[in-house]
Amino acid sequence: MPILHWLTRDRDVKAADAVPYRLLERDGALSAGTPGSGNMLIQGDNLEALKSLLPYYRGQVKCIYIDPPYNTRSAFEHYDDNLEHSQWLAMIWPRLELLRELLSEDGSIWVSIDDNEGHYLKVVMDEVFGRSSFLSTMIWRKNYSPKSTARHFSEDHDYILVYARSSDAWLPNLMPRSEKQDRAYRNLDDDPRGPWKTSDLSARNFYSKGKYRIVGPSSRVIEGPPGGNYWRVSEERFWELDADNRIWWGKDGTAIPQIKRFLSEVKQGVVPQTFWSYDEVGHTQDAKKEILALSGEDVFITPKPERLLQRIIHIATNPGDLVLDSFLGSGTTAAVAQKMGRRWIGIEMGDHAVTHCAPRLNKVIEGEGGGISAGVGWQGGGGFDFYRLGPAVFDADGTIATGIAFTPLAAHVWFAETATPFAGTAATPFLGHHDGRGVALLYNGILGDKRPAGGNVLTRATLALIREGAGDFTGPVTIYGEASRRSSATLAAERVTFKQTPYDVKAR
Repeated sequence: MPILHWLTRDRDVKAADAVPYRLLERDGALSAGTPGSGNMLIQGDNLEALKSLLPYYRGQVKCIYIDPPYNTRSAFEHYDDNLEHSQWLAMIWPRLELLRELLSEDGSIWVSIDDNEGHYLKVVMDEVFGRSSFLSTMIWRKNYSPKSTARHFSEDHDYILVYARSSDAWLPNLMPRSEKQDRAYRNLDDDPRGPWKTSDLSARNFYSKGKYRIVGPSSRVIEGPPGGNYWRVSEERFWELDADNRIWWGKDGTAIPQIKRFLSEVKQGVVPQTFWSYDEVGHTQDAKKEILALSGEDVFITPKPERLLQRIIHIATNPGDLVLDSFLGSGTTAAVAQKMGRRWIGIEMGDHAVTHCAPRLNKVIEGEGGGISAGVGWQGGGGFDFYRLGPAVFDADGTIATGIAFTPLAAHVWFAETATPFAGTAATPFLGHHDGRGVALLYNGILGDKRPAGGNVLTRATLALIREGAGDFTGPVTIYGEASRRSSATLAAERVTFKQTPYDVKAR
């Protein structure tokens, strides 16, 4: 597969590995609504924030939407959108790698972009996600009138590149049928099965049973469908359909026969299409009006309308699924996800995580209208927790940093051993089991004994407590601790693999 080369590529494709795992520190003053909602608003560099989420959310995110800087060579107030091309590629590559790790097996990622970097982004995403994971490119007409000041062309659309973690596992939700689509169905013969519309009975390709003469109710002889094609059903099947009043001959019985398709029997939805007009999902002026209504300030150059995110989230998720946006901007993705009953994580590095995103989401929780609120019947509720990036979990040598508490270290130990997110309570040294092997951590006095030779050391007593905490699980176990007082033979007999903290605890 062709790959894209740029000046610093060799360094950039390894950049995600060098990013530190940092703690996420909750700010109760900026958190709002129902505690424990599972929604997270994170202020900080999104590369470091994404790395910090891995031990908890790897493979858990159903839908990722990002709207990265477009590199348009114009100065944005909140983003440096004047990056050189190689710098832009260096920025996007490691973030896409981490986003891929967070995506669930049946999840999808949607990336807004324009022509400045869109074609390069396609090649990069082919490499990061795999070319077979590419699903399609949405075209969003974002302007409702031409730009008369344009030098060459009025650029009226953006792209949204869509990739799946696994194209075999991902399926879109159908779009609701429109009133216009349903109006095409009528009931010209008062059929008790309700409204219907006709469709052609001809087949373009050869069909061995599709060549026969039909005599209609008006005695008209029809040698075959127009154009010399074949009927697409056999003669026997044709007359079965006619007996069931599923063939329409026209009002006077003289027309070429067509099959009746009943509205009650068609899919109660339509396959999503790739061209999205502004009358369906909104335009940039709609988005600016939504921001002005919430904050009274027009500080975002390229906000996205809520209806655009509503369509993406509708197609890609179901209620309760997790949505992530690591370039949160004005907070639209989080606001729409909240209103649609999805869990969400939003990451924003700028000050407006505090000045704009948090206040906007507070208003959503309080039930303030605007955007899609009326359309989805949103009346408020839920909550979110506000986080900032804290200290690194590991030092420059990859060992445990000073002052790290038990719970975050437990998450990293579990992640290093299983490559899965940590979902335990971290209330006991036994963290759980995965693929037939248990994982345990003796650290920071989890057993209530902080003496050097006490609860952080593997002894007969601490091993017994670990086994007790394991409940019905009796398989092999990997135990991290400061030291082991058990012999190698005893450990082998007990099916225990011992790893010493801090030396054997490494960032994955």
